[in-house]
Amino acid sequence: MAIQTENDVVTQARRDWMSLLAKAPEDRLLALWADYGAAPAFDWLRRPEIGAVMVRGRMGGTGAPFNLGEMTVTRCALTLADGTVGHGYVQGRGKPKAEVAALIDALMQTPEAGALRAAILDPLAGTMDAASTARAARAAATKVDFFTLVRGED
Repeated sequence: MAIQTENDVVTQARRDWMSLLAKAPEDRLLALWADYGAAPAFDWLRRPEIGAVMVRGRMGGTGAPFNLGEMTVTRCALTLADGTVGHGYVQGRGKPKAEVAALIDALMQTPEAGALRAAILDPLAGTMDAASTARAARAAATKVDFFTLVRGED
């Protein structure tokens, strides 16, 4: 059994919030950010830029990997006045979303993390959970149960 270090916990927490920011609806993220308040001063390490990444898949989750196709992404990197670096990677052509994601990533590594989690990340997670539940309910409504009647002619 592998021992989990403090660095592993921090890495997993950062992975979780960056995933949430990348998957969040752009309009909801930008609205929560605007409600949060003024953005801190920062310098660009890499301005938002649009590109493509190759998406790979596996048949059945265990088969040989194959190239599914390309997906458009926007990425950026910035540094706060205290030297904290934030990265933003989002699907699509959302330069404002990538910038906000990078700012939140950087601020989550500062003492401001608790307030930011309560004001932005927790509401985003709630929105995403509600959307997932609604999608599952729509899918469940189309479910067909097949059953076999046993005939007594054996």
